[in-house]
Amino acid sequence: MRCLFLFLLIFCSFPVWAREHVILCGGPALRKWENLRVEHERHDRWWANFVRASTMRMDEIKKSYNPGASITWIVYRDGYVLRGSEDGNPYLTWIAEQAAKRRAKLVWVSSGEQAIAAINRLREIITFDYFGHSNRYCFMLDYGSSIMAVSQAWIHQDELRKIRRRSFAKNASCQSWGCHTGESMSAVWKRTLGSTLVGARGKTDYSALSQGRLPSISGRWIR
Repeated sequence: MRCLFLFLLIFCSFPVWAREHVILCGGPALRKWENLRVEHERHDRWWANFVRASTMRMDEIKKSYNPGASITWIVYRDGYVLRGSEDGNPYLTWIAEQAAKRRAKLVWVSSGEQAIAAINRLREIITFDYFGHSNRYCFMLDYGSSIMAVSQAWIHQDELRKIRRRSFAKNASCQSWGCHTGESMSAVWKRTLGSTLVGARGKTDYSALSQGRLPSISGRWIR
């Protein structure tokens, strides 16, 4: 009886939220490049599309899972350095403040390889969300920062094999909130990592953030 009591005491005191929630956040394009594009092809009028979507998702996780949920926020630093310089604002400081407010572990990265390494250091990932630019083949952490309409930092679907499959819990809930991911990358994610990556067939629209909602979609979600 005493052994059973000790077991229950230890089991019940173990933090069920020790399992990890991961949010990967890409960077915004520079306005000096986007303003050269035709109106309907311009991106990132607001610098914080992906940041605000990330913090909304954090709040949702804490409400749905546990207020003490363990969240790791992996953010592409270089994009916010460049956009901050362009806009004259301390975006790195503001992002760090948002992470601290939600007690999220903030991990700055400057490349796709660094983002993969950050994921591989974790265990028992039960949710994964990506907010950023993407196409059907890759997460584009950078898009239009140094060169107009060009990505210089990404995670391509062929690089998913570099991610440790055991980092993810069985039946982990994963979603890409970038454009077109469901058209190819989602299937490769499933084959490579074993979990379903919900992705968009079509474009995603971040204007829904102004109504307090996560991005909407022009097409449909693909599992």
